[in-house]
Amino acid sequence: MDVQASLSKGRLASARGFANESRLLAALLERGYNASRVDLPHSTYDILVETNVHEIVRIQVKTVSKGKSISFSGGSRGGADRTYKSDVKSYIHSTLTADAIVGVECRTDNGDSEISFYMIPTMFIERIQQKSLSINKIPFAKNNWELLIRCKEREFVESIFGR
Repeated sequence: MDVQASLSKGRLASARGFANESRLLAALLERGYNASRVDLPHSTYDILVETNVHEIVRIQVKTVSKGKSISFSGGSRGGADRTYKSDVKSYIHSTLTADAIVGVECRTDNGDSEISFYMIPTMFIERIQQKSLSINKIPFAKNNWELLIRCKEREFVESIFGR
């Protein structure tokens, strides 16, 4: 692949990631949640949402891969800036960096799109200690808005994902 094609691919990946953040933010706002994009370039999360008990949930948005998995890695550069070198080191998301990862899957067919959101609490990610997970293993997380809003409640999360 030549340099120009590589840059185009990186820009497209960056644009897709930004679009998926916007899709999730729109879905939250349409459901009546008080939510906002985080405008901090070195933040470990993309969106903040206020729950009905006035608690803040930090959400990291990830694009579901063509292989149907969600990466839990952060800190490395992707998209248009993938060759940028910084002091930030790659890490696996945890309760220290975000409260939930939301994988966004956007399927396009003849210009029409179907969007699915997979809600994964970071306390579950800490338990499984994996860098990624297939969406086929978590069908119960698909468009599960209650799981997103209650992602900090250990007993609730364990009732969904098991111990």
